[in-house]
Amino acid sequence: MIKLSNITLPVDYNDNTILSEAAKQLKINKKEIADFEMLRLSVDARKKNKVHYTATVGITLKGGSAKENEIIKKNKKLSLQTVKPYTYYVKNIKKPSLPPVVVGAGPAGLFCGLVLAQAGACPVIIERGKGVEQRQKDVESFWKTGKLNENSNVQFGEGGAGTFSDGKLNTGTKDIRSKKVLQEFVKHGAPKEILYNAKPHIGTDKLPSVVKGIREEIIRLGGKVLFKSQLTNIFINNGAVCAAEVRSDNTVTKIDCNNLVLALGHSARDTFEMLNNLGFVMEQKPFSVGARIEHLQSSINKAQYGEFANKGNLGAADYKLAVHLNSGRGVYTFCMCPGGTVVAATSEKNRLVTNGMSKFSRAEKNANSALLVGVSPSDFGSEHILAGMYFQRKLEEQAYILGEGGYKAPVQRVADFLANKKTTSFGEVLPSYTAGVTMADINKCLPKYISDSLKEGILLLNNRLNGFSNGDALLTAVETRSSSPVRILRGDNMQSVGVAGVYPCGEGAGYAGGIMSAAVDGIKCAEAIVNLL
Repeated sequence: MIKLSNITLPVDYNDNTILSEAAKQLKINKKEIADFEMLRLSVDARKKNKVHYTATVGITLKGGSAKENEIIKKNKKLSLQTVKPYTYYVKNIKKPSLPPVVVGAGPAGLFCGLVLAQAGACPVIIERGKGVEQRQKDVESFWKTGKLNENSNVQFGEGGAGTFSDGKLNTGTKDIRSKKVLQEFVKHGAPKEILYNAKPHIGTDKLPSVVKGIREEIIRLGGKVLFKSQLTNIFINNGAVCAAEVRSDNTVTKIDCNNLVLALGHSARDTFEMLNNLGFVMEQKPFSVGARIEHLQSSINKAQYGEFANKGNLGAADYKLAVHLNSGRGVYTFCMCPGGTVVAATSEKNRLVTNGMSKFSRAEKNANSALLVGVSPSDFGSEHILAGMYFQRKLEEQAYILGEGGYKAPVQRVADFLANKKTTSFGEVLPSYTAGVTMADINKCLPKYISDSLKEGILLLNNRLNGFSNGDALLTAVETRSSSPVRILRGDNMQSVGVAGVYPCGEGAGYAGGIMSAAVDGIKCAEAIVNLL
């Protein structure tokens, strides 16, 4: 297969368009192409009067490798090369006498467990929440009734927090293991286009069945997945883990193990407290807080694509924006959800947390994104290891009070936020938050330096995306769970500093920031264990 890069395609391209353009560049007849595979596809919207796709395509020629080598020699200026399909090789091992225990069934835990199972290690995955099917029912019930299940919600349960997002698979990592992650998602039912889209996403509506499929493969390969099972203690002997204590309902069980993966997720606050009490080496970690900002999706489409908005294959436009303030702080957008909704995402009673999600179609009326300000340990007010966590809780409690209880979120028009006045009516953008809203002045639930940074940031970001500071855009408070407030220190061997056999893993441990990077970290931890078994 020949890798052909930088193909320009119109927004309404189809298979025939791709074949014609590839044949033109290779200076061959289109009939000489046996097949093609999309390897990379991105939108180039830098010039609003010439929005187009840029593609990298794998071309298979009739005549096989001899013909392909001939074409490569004839087109030296194109810098062509042959490529082979990526394959992840799993080392096969003998089933260990004590199976590895993986704590958490989010992306890090699931992919760690999957690779361990594929290697023959028969892992045991424990998850404090429920299986994804029942978890969906609990989340939807919470959004409708305000009755929170503290162990089965947007943060806790099979699939992790990413299950109720957009299923965005963007990542800054160039780790080759990311291809393994994408392939496994597709194998278990995700749309095939995530293999080549520059900004792949699965969608909240499709993720549950994909997650269930991964779980079923782990079980088929000899692993176990235990739901409603929370890690409550770790037993250590001579500086190494020897067992994990697990509570399920009112039953406490001791599981002997010498390999324990802590894929906790960023909201496992009681577990962070337990680890701190046990003396695990941890440190405060910077993260970000702010609010969700909503615009009409049609406005974002127009701002990004101009006259090409809603044409061809473009769909709902997204954005990713950042500015650096004179104060030294950064303001940026995160987890942008085109055509989505703002959701109630708390995991603790009487505390309010927001997040965003989109279905695969991204067809809802509004676009939303986290609008965040970076905070560091110097903002936490204490040197306590968990000071960042307590800082988060304080903001969430203030937002809950401002929303007047019942997990209703305080919401404010951007124009009113900039003017420091309570919102009394909505304009063209109506709130999509799933558990009800209260018109408010969200300045009252945010530290002044956060509010001031957001205000300055909104005006500056409007220079990057026309209409971002639209007065009718809405801010919904508060967003606090952008990443973990702590890092559980580990060495180059992936094991916890001071406790052998414990593998801090993924976003909760401070080593990832999203579905893809967490899943990759899970695979790396699995490899470290397999290489020792």
